[in-house]
Formats: sequence, structure tokens, C-alpha cells
Amino acid sequence: MKLYLGIDTSAYTTSLAVVDGDYNIICDHRRVLEVKQGEKGLQQSEALFQHLKNLPFLFVQLPAGVTEQVAAMAVSAFPRNVEGSYMPVFTAGLSQAQALSSYTGTPLFLLSHQEGHIMAGIKGNEELMAKNEFIACHFSGGTSEILLVRRGQKGVFDIEITMTGSDLHAGQLVDRVGVAMGLPFPAGKHMEELALKLNQDKHPAIPSAVKENSFSFSGPETCALKLLQEGEPAGAVASSVFRVIANTLEKCLLKAAEKSGLREVLLVGGVMANTLIRQRLLDRLEHPSVGLKLYFAEPHLSTDNAVGIAMLAAYLDASGGGS
Repeated sequence: MKLYLGIDTSAYTTSLAVVDGDYNIICDHRRVLEVKQGEKGLQQSEALFQHLKNLPFLFVQLPAGVTEQVAAMAVSAFPRNVEGSYMPVFTAGLSQAQALSSYTGTPLFLLSHQEGHIMAGIKGNEELMAKNEFIACHFSGGTSEILLVRRGQKGVFDIEITMTGSDLHAGQLVDRVGVAMGLPFPAGKHMEELALKLNQDKHPAIPSAVKENSFSFSGPETCALKLLQEGEPAGAVASSVFRVIANTLEKCLLKAAEKSGLREVLLVGGVMANTLIRQRLLDRLEHPSVGLKLYFAEPHLSTDNAVGIAMLAAYLDASGGGS
């Protein structure tokens, strides 16, 4: 049986995955980087150091005999598949993958972290692979973009950014507000727990800020922090933060659908694992009067992982392609 190895060293997760030729997950191992309580993140040098320490630990967890069956491997070598896209953390996985490929003679595909997110989102939504193009949303701690995804000429996907955040990313908004509440970083799941305990109809409104080709989360951050200072319950503020992200995304996707004429939308990235945001978008955008069709990555594949990268290795090996 042919197996395919994927490596991803994103901003805050070291991950290693193996899939077979049918995209079945053989193993999916991850380690979230350690961030001290009260800190809003890590410097790239510290994140890179942690990735380098984590990779050997993850390789040891691979099942016996897996490495001998790996027909091809892939790695997230850069954030996006565009010229000049670079973050130091990706050199940890890249250097490991290049060494393994050179030593074993195994073919290696260099891919983007964003392509991995999109491919992970297609698992369980395989009908999208038959589409010539579709809209995608990539909302995480390091990216907030609305994308037009087409069947690739050079690789699997050709990706065009149609709207982007002008300041904070959606995940940064969540984490900054969460840290201000005294929650651990990353704060998303902890804020969601607080919000789910409340009546969702009772929370202060935070205005969204959407322009023609961009959107902003700095204003919502200022508003959320002010609400906390005024004594608004943390759960209510958490609910308001998730609502403003959903409202922002709703406006952006309606614009993207109007411009492109497309109705299918894939939503990936850690922020899209939030159940409140998902339900709000489903209620609003799949309403018969709107008519969009939303596809979400499975919750455990919404966050940073190597599964999509491993799936791309399988796809490219089978098609004889490469990016």
C-alpha cells in the first residue's frame, strides 16, 4: 500500500500526518506551541525553536513500518503560493522534509500552508474537486482572506485573493480579547465555552467594518476591550466577538458571490471551527432567499494540520503533477 507523508510547521502548531491513496488518515499527530499565560503569541525565533524540538517527538509517534511505505511526501514551505510569501517557522518543516527526501530518495512536493488548509477542507466535501472554481474563506490567526479557487494549471489549485483583512486577522481578534479576559492562548475554544453558556440573543452589538475589497477587525477589538473595561460579562463579549466575525464574513461572501456568480463556498482555518460562527453563517447564507452552499472543513481539520498537505502529496503523486 502506498502512503503519503505531510509536514506542516505553521505559526503555532507542529504537525505530521500520513494518508493512503484514498485520503484515509493513517495518523495525524500535532503539538501546539507553548505560549506563556498572558502572552499574545510568540516571536518567530521562539516559534521556530519549538518546531525544531517538536518534529523528532512527532516522528517517533509514527506507526512501525509506515516510513517504508511512503511513496511521496509534501511539506508546507511557505504561507501562500505567491512570490515573496515567507515565514521563518516554515523552514523547520522544510529542512526536515528536504533532508528526508534526499536521504531516502522519496519525491517531495513543496506546497503552501493555505493549499493544505483548502485540501483538508475538501476531505468530506470531495464534490468540490469536480468544480472548476469555487469561493473559499481562510480565517485563522495568521490569515483573513476571501479567495477564488480554480482548478490549478501548475499544481492542484490556482488561488486568487479577492478580499483581505486590512489590519488584524480574525484569529488575532479572538486571541487578543481572550487574553484580556485572562484566558490561555490560543483563546478560541475557551471563549466559545463562555459564549455557549449565555443566551445568544443577549449580547452587546459590535459593528462590522467591510469595504469594497477589504475588511477590518481593529475597530471590533477596540470595542470589545472597552466592553470588558465597562464590566460587560466575558461570555457576552465573547459572543459579540464571534457575531461580528460572522457578520463580517457574511458581507464579504455576499460580495464575492455577486462578483463571481459562484454559489459554492469552502470555509477553512481555525476560526471556522467555531460552532457559533458556523451556525450563524449557515442560517444566514443557506437561507433560500440567499442560496449559497457552504462547505466546512471537519472541526479537527479546520485548525492547522498536516493532513491536507499529505492529501496533496497523494493527489500530486497520482496525477504526476507538482507545484
